[in-house]
Amino acid sequence: MIRKVMDAIYPSVGGLDVHEETVVACRRRLIGDGQAELEIESFQTTSGELRKLAGWLIEWGVTHGAMESTGVYWVPVWNVLEGQIKKLLLVNAQHLKKVPGRKDDQIDAEWIAQCLQGGLLRGSFVPPPEVRQWRQLTRQRVKLIDQRTSVINRLHSVLEQGNLKLSNVASNLVGGSGRAIISALAKGESDPARLAALAQGRLKASFEQLNRST
Repeated sequence: MIRKVMDAIYPSVGGLDVHEETVVACRRRLIGDGQAELEIESFQTTSGELRKLAGWLIEWGVTHGAMESTGVYWVPVWNVLEGQIKKLLLVNAQHLKKVPGRKDDQIDAEWIAQCLQGGLLRGSFVPPPEVRQWRQLTRQRVKLIDQRTSVINRLHSVLEQGNLKLSNVASNLVGGSGRAIISALAKGESDPARLAALAQGRLKASFEQLNRST
């Protein structure tokens, strides 16, 4: 397919319209006389298909590629193409919509490629793979800590509703002493002295207070 070109900056580019299950790709290259040749192909988002996509783009010597930042769907595509294509751009969808043009009359992938070839797109910052991995680990750690805190708060609420003042003497309900006492309560133990006897370490010094709290 042949198209007239706007002022071109890059001789060969790729535009990617990324969805959950498919990627619609347009490879576009200059052929002289103010014209560009382009092809459009669809690929599945499996690892094997994405590797085919990379090879398909490389066939035309694509040096620059661009895609919209659609949820998390762009991540596996980026991971496969990173290092294969010289320069990748992750473009904010709102920014792309603001670029002048008849986007509604063209296939999205072709429009992305055309805008990229004319130097009209600005990419968002994407950190290197090591930083992205550390970010994922950090976010997961924060989520797990929040979940743990939520469980402890619910446990405290249940104990208070049962008039068990364990938190008055144990600052950490899920410490060694707290877990031992709660485990005994769950098994049906209700004798305050026996429960207080399960205290460990410094909590033993509060035995009498603990006895009154259970």
